[in-house]
This record gives sequence, C-alpha cells and structure tokens, in this order.
Amino acid sequence: MNKKTLFATLSAMTLAGMFLATSCKKDAGNNRPVLAGTLASDSTITGVITSDLYLTASKTYTLSGLVYVSNGAKLTIQAGTTLLGELGDHTTGGNPGGGLIVTRGSKIIAQGTATSPIVFTSASSTPISGDWAGVIILGRATTNWPSIATIEGIPGTPLANAQYGDPSEKIDNDNSGILKYVRIEYAGYPLSANNEINGLTLGGVGSGTVLDYIEVYKSNDDAFEFFGGTVNASHLIAVDALDDMFDTDNGYTGSITESIGMSDTTRADLSQSNGFESDNDASGSNNLPITRPKYDFITIIGLPTAAKANISNGQPSGTGKYGRAAHLRRNSEFEITNSIFLGFNVGISLDGTGTYNKYNAGKDVFCNNYVHAYTYPNAYELSGVWTSTTWSVGCSSNLKDASTNPNALAELNFPFVRVPYAPSNYQPTFSSAAAGAGAFANDANWADGWSRF
Repeated sequence: MNKKTLFATLSAMTLAGMFLATSCKKDAGNNRPVLAGTLASDSTITGVITSDLYLTASKTYTLSGLVYVSNGAKLTIQAGTTLLGELGDHTTGGNPGGGLIVTRGSKIIAQGTATSPIVFTSASSTPISGDWAGVIILGRATTNWPSIATIEGIPGTPLANAQYGDPSEKIDNDNSGILKYVRIEYAGYPLSANNEINGLTLGGVGSGTVLDYIEVYKSNDDAFEFFGGTVNASHLIAVDALDDMFDTDNGYTGSITESIGMSDTTRADLSQSNGFESDNDASGSNNLPITRPKYDFITIIGLPTAAKANISNGQPSGTGKYGRAAHLRRNSEFEITNSIFLGFNVGISLDGTGTYNKYNAGKDVFCNNYVHAYTYPNAYELSGVWTSTTWSVGCSSNLKDASTNPNALAELNFPFVRVPYAPSNYQPTFSSAAAGAGAFANDANWADGWSRF
C-alpha cells in the first residue's frame, strides 16, 4: 500500500497551497469544513507542524520521530482516531521512536468520546512498554524554575522550541488545548537516568487546558508527570507504569481528582516505583511557587503480597524496587483527601525534615484517607530509614492498617484481579468504611467504555 508522508516542516503557505482543494470542501458526514492539512490513509507525520492540521478517524497515522506542533499551530484529532508511534530501539539514549510534542503557544484538540476514544499506541503488532516516546505538552504557566527550562528526555537538538517555564510569561490560565477520552499506550523513553519522556509529560501547562478521561497504559517511565503549571486533571488512569503513577514537581499547583493508579506487579524501577512522587524541585529548595498538588478521590493500588512489595531485584533492570504509595519529599507540600492507598510496604512517606516539619506545622491537608501498608502506613523518612508516625495534624477521619491483607481496610471488590474493561473491580464494596473515598466514590461508571483496564 502506498503511503503519503507529510513533511510537517513545510511552511504554512506551502501547506495551504498543497491542500487548497480540500480546505474549502465540506465533510459530507457532518457538513463542516475540512481543514487544510487533512492527510491520506495510513499517512506518516514527521518534523514540525507549523499550520493547523486535522486528522480524521477514517485514517491511521504514524508519528515518525519526534513530531512538534509549533508556531501557534493547532493539531485537531477527530474522535476515534488512532495514531501509531514509530518504534524506537529500547535503549537508554538511543532512538526514541515516534512521539508528539506540543510547544508553547500551540494547541492540541484531541477530544474523543466514551465510545470513540483517541488512541496513541505502538506501531508494533506485538507491543511492549517503551516502544515509542510518548506525548509532551508544554505551556506558559508558572513554574519555580529560576529561568526558562527545556523539557527533559529529548535527545540532540530539538527541531522546535521545547522550552517551558519562562519566568517572564507566567500565564496561569494558558490554554494548550484538550485531551479528553484519550489512551496513551506503551510509551516512554529514557534519554538517561532521571531524564525521560513519560507516557504524558506536562511542562508549565496552564489551567485553560482540559485534561479529562486519560489513560496511560504500560509506560516505560512515569505514567503522568507535571513539571510546574496550574492545569487541573480528572479521571486519569495509570496502569502498569515502570516508575511512578503520578509525579509532580517544579511548582505544580493544580488538582488531580477522581483518578486511579495500579502497579505493574511484574516489574519495578531502579529509582523505586511509587504511587505519588512529589518534589518542590530536584534540590529541595524553597523556590516559589512551592509544589503543592491537590489530590482528591484517588485510588492507588500496589502489590498483592508483602513479598512482592519488598523485592529488590525487580525486572527489567534486575535492581528494581517498589517504593511507597505516596513519596512526598524535597520540601513539597500537599493536599490529599478522600483517597485510598494499599499494597505498598510504606504508605504515606514524609521524606526529609523540610516536608515532615511542614506537615507538623499544619501547612498540609490530609483528611478522610484510608491507608494500608505492610509495614509503615504513615512514616517519617530520613536517608531511607522509616519511622512510623501518627497523624498529628489534620482531621480525625484518616484510617490506617498495617497487615498482611492489603484490602482489609478499603474492601475493594477485586483490586488484584486484572480483567480487561472491569473498573468495578476497584470500587469499594457497599459496606466498606472507604465507600465514600477513592476514584469511584462519586461515579462508579466513569471508566467504562473508553479505557482498557
């Protein structure tokens, strides 16, 4: 079959000329204009998109290399569309494969539906984690970087501006577009240790951006990472990430609500795989704004047994470990409410004197949470040594459990039974003390239809 390749580095004028015949036509299906830039079936996209581009569900697209949306362009993706990431070589610092980077001032409009989600996935017929790079969105909202930064994980010289966090901008209501009913599968690329592209990477993304109903499945690093910014996200699903499920740092101050994360029980990262990980920044400075994620109605599911939670030789590295349900460290602050954590050796870890003292001073919020851990449901951590603590600050409705049964407190239906398309497994039973908490407390059906877990 012949393929038509769009060299996206063409200028906006050239693109307009190429597609003049289609840009004035009507889509017979819904009588709306077909935008300039509509591609042929099974098209390959490469380079830098500098003009508005519309992708239709009747076609399959391949991202060849890292593709940038730049110069204020808007990439619109119709509900039901599939985009394939070209395969990388699965080596640290090697070929990252296909990926999508939406730069500052540009937009992505990827608005699927519950019955027709938009899917970013591997080009392989036998996909595995890390087949392709992932999706990156960069915005102009506030971070705590003292100067503008380049997003991590991109090899070589970027084809377009890959920076975020410009202190001269600080547009907290910045709008980078919409991701709604979207799945991102088998992504993640390690340029070097602690320098990776995640399933979905968000740098300085503003609150005008919509992030809702997004699943990241089998990422080769974090599922979701927020580098600063003010964007709010809801209905996120993190399944089998190698590293952390939800990672927040560099002054992120948005909220994450009604979301769920599940550990991969077959592999763990050398940096330790956590549910939450949160840093003010890499050095634990007092740079403002202080990282302060707001988590509400979250479910974090770890490992079914203490033996699994305590392994130190996890694959794929042979040195991988599982860490904590929530690793709160390096001067980070937090608000965590109405949430369920289970199946880790350590539940909520306040790591370092800065984070621990802030909590004890009443700067943080921790209320109506249900925490199981095999050893330390809540702990003060210093240099990798844990000391069990009590909830000395906050409301009295937090409950904790240290036992061999990770589900004794939350009483979820079947939290360790992996049946595709069965989100009801992760709901508390009607009689559970935690029935008013977790990802499905307010809506038991929000993950139905579009997700694959």
